[in-house]
Amino acid sequence: MNAEAPMGTGLNRGRFVVLEGVDGCGKTTQLQALRQWLPSSGLMAPGARLVVSREPGGTALGQALRQLLLHPPQEVQPLSRAELLLYAADRAQHVEALLVPALEAGDWVLCDRFTGSTAAYQGYGRGLPLALIDTLESLATGGLQADLTLWLDVPLAESRRRRGGRPADRIEAAGESFLARVAAGFVTLAAQRGWTRIEAGQPVAAVTESCCAAIRRCVPSN
Repeated sequence: MNAEAPMGTGLNRGRFVVLEGVDGCGKTTQLQALRQWLPSSGLMAPGARLVVSREPGGTALGQALRQLLLHPPQEVQPLSRAELLLYAADRAQHVEALLVPALEAGDWVLCDRFTGSTAAYQGYGRGLPLALIDTLESLATGGLQADLTLWLDVPLAESRRRRGGRPADRIEAAGESFLARVAAGFVTLAAQRGWTRIEAGQPVAAVTESCCAAIRRCVPSN
C-alpha cells in the first residue's frame, strides 16, 4: 500500500485523522482529548464540523456488525475469512455513508481504527493473505486514505495492564501469541504506510500533546 499523502490535498476537502494501535494503547482516551482540542485549535476551517467515529461500528449497520464481530453468541462466531468480510462490509458502509460525505462537506473526521487494524489483526494476527486484504481494502474504501494516522505504540505488557480485569471481547481473547503477532504487524505497517508513531507509554497529557503536535505539523492554521 502507498504511504499516506501529506494533509492539505483539495482546498475544500476536510481532514481525516485515524488513531491505530493494540487494544489498551489509549486510543479512546486520546480520541476524547482530541475531540475537545481540535474545534478550538485554529486548524479547522470556519464552519467545519468535527465528526468522531470508529470501526467497526461507525454506522447503524456497522453497530450490528460490531456486535457480531466482537460479542457473538458462541454458535455464530465467524471464522477468519468470514470475519475479514464482515470488517470489509462495515468499512464499505462507513466510507460511503459517513466518511466521504463528511470530508466532501469540508468537515474533519477523527476515527478509532481504519484499514491498518484489518491488516494487523486479520493479516498479521490471523495469518490471512495480505494481498487479499489489500484487495478488499481497495474495494471497501474506494481509494479513501487517512490524511494522518497516529499509531499509539505501547508495549504489550502495558496494554495488558491497562485492560486490567475488564471482560475481553472475542478479539482480545484470542491469546497472547495472537496479540504479539498483531503488535509486530503494527510495527511493519507503520513503516510501510508512513504513520506517525506516538510513544503511548508516556503520561496521558504528554501523549495528548504529542498527538496535537503531530496534527499541527501536518496542516497549517486557518
